[in-house]
Amino acid sequence: MSESAQHADIQKTMLAQQKSEHRKKQILNLVLLALLLVAPAVLYPVFLMKILCFALFAVAFNLLLGYTGLLSFGHAAFLASGAYTTGYLLSNYSGLTTEMGILAGTAVATLLGLGFAVVAIRRQGIYFAMITLALAQLMFFFFVQSEFTGGEDGLHGVPRGYLFGFIDLSDNMNMYYFVLAVFLASYLLVQRVVSSPFGQVLKAIKQNEPRAISLGYNVNQYKLLAFVMSSGLAGLAGSLKTVVFQLASLNDAHWHLSGEVILMTLIGGTGTLLGPVVGATFVVNLEYQLSQGPLGDWVDAILGAIFVLTVIAFRSGIIGEVQKFMRKNLS
Repeated sequence: MSESAQHADIQKTMLAQQKSEHRKKQILNLVLLALLLVAPAVLYPVFLMKILCFALFAVAFNLLLGYTGLLSFGHAAFLASGAYTTGYLLSNYSGLTTEMGILAGTAVATLLGLGFAVVAIRRQGIYFAMITLALAQLMFFFFVQSEFTGGEDGLHGVPRGYLFGFIDLSDNMNMYYFVLAVFLASYLLVQRVVSSPFGQVLKAIKQNEPRAISLGYNVNQYKLLAFVMSSGLAGLAGSLKTVVFQLASLNDAHWHLSGEVILMTLIGGTGTLLGPVVGATFVVNLEYQLSQGPLGDWVDAILGAIFVLTVIAFRSGIIGEVQKFMRKNLS
C-alpha cells in the first residue's frame, strides 16, 4: 500500500472516530436534557434552580481555569456584582422587566471583569491568583459600605416580575424553565467557544504559553477575552440566583464562594464541559444533606477534606476519571 493510501486510511479512521464521539455527545446531551425537563416532577424546583445557578457559575469558571489555565481566587466578585445590580434595579424600578434586569447585571459583571483583567492578565501563576483575590476583597468591602447593596443586610424581597411582560415568574415552574433555558444557552455557548479556533488557542496557551507566543498569537489578548467572557457568565449566574431566591447578600461576594467554585470545578473535572455541572451538583447536594443532619457544623471541614482528597488522588475529577476508565476499557 502506498504512503498516500495509508494517509487516506488514517484520515478516514480519525474522521470516523470524531463522528462517533460527536454522536455519543449528542445522545448524552439529549438524555441530560430529558432528565432536566422532568426533574421538577421529582425534586423541589427551587433546589434545582440553585444547582443550575451554581452549575453555570462553575462552567464560567472552568472556561478560565480548565481551558485557559488561569486560576482566579476572586470570581465571587462577578457573581455578586451581577446579583446586586439585578436586585437593585428590579427592586427600585418597577417598569424594568426581569430579563432587562438580568442583562444589566450581566453587563456590569462583564465590565468589572474587563477591569480585573486589565490589571491582572499580565501576571501568571500565584501572582495572578493573588491579584484577583485582592481585587475581589476590595469589591467585598465596597459592597459592605455601599447603600445600594443594603450593606450587611443585603437586598431582600427582590421581585421576580414577568418574563417578556406576560410570563409570571413568581410561579416556580415558570421560573425553573426560564433558568433552565438560560443555563442551556450558556452551556452551548461555552461548548461552541471551546470547540472553535479561539478555544483551540486557549488550550494551546494552557498547555504551552511560550510556544503559543512563538507561533505569533497575542496571548494576553486571548486571555483577556476569556477572562471577560468568564466574568460575564459568572455575573449572569449571580443575576439568576438573585431572581430565584429574591435576595442578594454579602455571601455572594465572600472569598469563601470563590474557593467553593474552585472545589466544584476540580471535583467535576477541569477542562471538561460536563465536569463543572457534575461538581456543582455534588457540592450543592452535599452541603444540603450535611446541613440537615448532625454534621451541619462540619460542612466546611468535610468540603476541605474532599478538596484535599481530590487534589491528591483524583486530579482529573469525576468526569475525567470516567473518561479515563472508558478509554482504558473500550480501547
